[in-house]
Parts: sequence; C-alpha cells; structure tokens
Amino acid sequence: MFNQLGVIGCGLMGGSFALALRRAGLVKRVVGYSKSPSTTERARRMGIIDVAAESALLAVSGSDIVLLAVPVAATETTFRAIRHLVEPNVLFMDVGSTKRDVVDAGRRVLRERIGSFVPAHPIAGKEASGIEHADAGLFAGRQVILTPLPQTNVVMLQKATDTWASVGAQVLKMSPENHDAAFAAVSHLPHMLAFAYFGAVVNQPAGRDFLSLAGPGFRDFTRIAASNPEMWRDILVANREEILKQAQLFRHALTAFEQALQTGNTDALESMIRGPAEGRAAWQMGSLRVPGGSVPAGNAAAGSGTPAAGTPGGGGNGR
Repeated sequence: MFNQLGVIGCGLMGGSFALALRRAGLVKRVVGYSKSPSTTERARRMGIIDVAAESALLAVSGSDIVLLAVPVAATETTFRAIRHLVEPNVLFMDVGSTKRDVVDAGRRVLRERIGSFVPAHPIAGKEASGIEHADAGLFAGRQVILTPLPQTNVVMLQKATDTWASVGAQVLKMSPENHDAAFAAVSHLPHMLAFAYFGAVVNQPAGRDFLSLAGPGFRDFTRIAASNPEMWRDILVANREEILKQAQLFRHALTAFEQALQTGNTDALESMIRGPAEGRAAWQMGSLRVPGGSVPAGNAAAGSGTPAAGTPGGGGNGR
C-alpha cells in the first residue's frame, strides 16, 4: 500500500496507472499534474485523481510513488523540475517507449539520486489518447519492461516489479540498450511503415477512391497509423539509430521481393512468403518463444532481478 501516488502527466497512461492502483487497493491518495489545468481538473472530476497539483514538484511532494507519464522529449525537463524531491525512499518510474534517452536524462539531472528511478515501459496503450480513455485494466495481461541501471536501488526495483505485477502485468527486465534495439524492430519501425504506407496511398491522385475499397486487411495493417503524431515524432527521433538499422534490414527484404517480381521468379517469391506466413501463424503476442520453439538468448524471465542480454521474442504496439 502506498500512501500517495504522484502522477505527472494525466493522460491515458498516467490515468490508467492511477485507476489500476486504485482498483488493486495499492494507493490511498492520488495527486496529479498536467501542463493543462483543464486536464487535471477533468481527471479530478472523473475520480482518477484526488487533488490537482499546480506543478510537477507539488505532485511529488508527499508522494511515496511517482509516475512520469510525459512525452519522452519532456523527461529531462521534468526531472529538473522535481529533482530536489527525488528521495531514496520514493519510487520513481516513467512509461516512455524509449529508454536510452530517458536513462541518459536521468543520469544528467538526478546524478546521485538516480537510484530511486526505475525506468519502465508498459507494452500497452490505445490509439486514442487522453485522460477520458483511461482504463483500470489497461495493463492486465500485458508486458512491462523494466530497464534498471547498476545504480538502481534494489528495494525500489523490487517495489516496481511488485507494483506492476499487482495490476496484472508480466514484468520483464533488460538493459536500456537492448530494449531500444528490440522495440525499434517490433514497434517503432512498424509505426513508421504504417505512417509512410498510408500516406503513400492517400496522396496518390486516386488515393481517396482506393481507400473506399479497402477491407479488413488494410484496416488491420494501417491501424497504428492513427497513433498520436507528437508522441511518435519524439519516439522516432529518440531511437533513430536503431530504427534506421531496422529500416535497412526491411529495405533489403523489400528489395528481394521486388527483384523476384521483376524477374518472374515465382519459386523465390513463394519461399519469401512461406517463411513469414508460417512464422506469423505460429507467433503469439507476449510469448518469449518464437516460431520453431527456440528462445532468444539472454531473455529475462518474468520477475527476474537482472537485466537481459538479449531481446524479447514478442512485442507490442509500444504505446
């Protein structure tokens, strides 16, 4: 049981975390802060928070658990605003979809206080953002990745693990570097491709007519293209090095398909389709196993106390 949760950023993620802790009976009081006073007031009227704080620092004051649910680009500014109240006995977490930039910001600003900070990434979300979409069950059955540092306080790490597990999440741990490499492949590049593909279709002279004929396959493939533009701009910039690596691998695969089409090589084309088709049919979201029964080296088991050396076998939409 926490006496007070301080939420900095009363949107979908911050609001859902507050509701999840309330439903699990883990918190007595919730104080929230957002840049927009109307947002925190709406959160208060909805019963998601008890008190609307006038600043990030006031949201931290008196809290024994704090969640930073701000855009990744705002992490360093937020740390600077609350640094003087980052104490060893208070658990601080974020929900950012990238981790190396968040960790670097923490090192620069928090310095010797960084032991209280446990970087986190819940693999959960909705295309619709905002406090009005907050959901107490958002994290149930979903993975949450923790990326602890060598300086991370082991007591805070255990508290973070227990807290996420208590709201129904499966907790995994890995290094910030491996996290960003993995999610460039299974979340960040797919979003970029969805944005690019939908734009390529709709910007054709007959694009609007084509859209009128689109069916379930197009709907499913482009669903994540409806995601928040500002948030995904920040994510793509923050993890650009890993995303560009994945883009190069995708480009090679796409080129192979194009060459098979140009040369009429139906055997090669079928082979390039068959492998992914069988792999996708065997894959299950959230599973550490990959098609064929193998487990990627270095995966951390749920609840494990050490960062993994490898990358997860499954993935999600990131946000």
